[in-house]
Amino acid sequence: MTESPLLTPVLFSIGPVPVALPVVTTWGLMAFLAIGSALATRRLALRPGTAQSLVELVVTTIEQQLDETMQTSSRPYLPLLGTLFLYLVVANLSGIVPGMKAPTAALETAAALALITFLSVQVWGVLRRGPGGYLASFAKPTVLMLPLNLLAEVTRAFSLMVRLFGNVMSGEFVIAMILALAGLFVPVPLMALEILLGLIQAYIFTILAAVFIGGAVGSIEKG
Repeated sequence: MTESPLLTPVLFSIGPVPVALPVVTTWGLMAFLAIGSALATRRLALRPGTAQSLVELVVTTIEQQLDETMQTSSRPYLPLLGTLFLYLVVANLSGIVPGMKAPTAALETAAALALITFLSVQVWGVLRRGPGGYLASFAKPTVLMLPLNLLAEVTRAFSLMVRLFGNVMSGEFVIAMILALAGLFVPVPLMALEILLGLIQAYIFTILAAVFIGGAVGSIEKG
């Protein structure tokens, strides 16, 4: 019988604090990305080799896409948004590795990423516009819209969480069910589709985060 996708396995406890599987997986993915980044950038040169060219292509592509989305230079936000995209790609695709479960298929991980995005939007909005100016941006087109706009700020962060969790979890759950019922090779086409969906979800989450930050700092129209 397939276990509920809403259950989060607890591996061990540190005192009274339980440490769940998605947390351990995330630590491993963070270490993988950190070590990979260090190795890829330790010998930068003016005449890049194949590895450096690939890294520069990835960074440049991400930055250009964010520039177009935010309608301003995304360089101040690139460390957050670029890291967010790379983590989501690796996290979403980790579920296709035998014996692993994507941490983004856990509601807690999706909620944490949505909360990071939400707080980043508020911090950059206040830093760029000032507390008064940022609060005033919620009173457009009329002050009567202030409560609704504040509520929308919270609900769109909630929608980020639900979208990421729902899509990644459902893909893994369907593959697990088919694997249990039909055998090893039948889910292979679905796994290929899961790879595509994982990449798309990473892109959508990052682009929406860029749109929210752009709206907060005033580079694009809030909506």
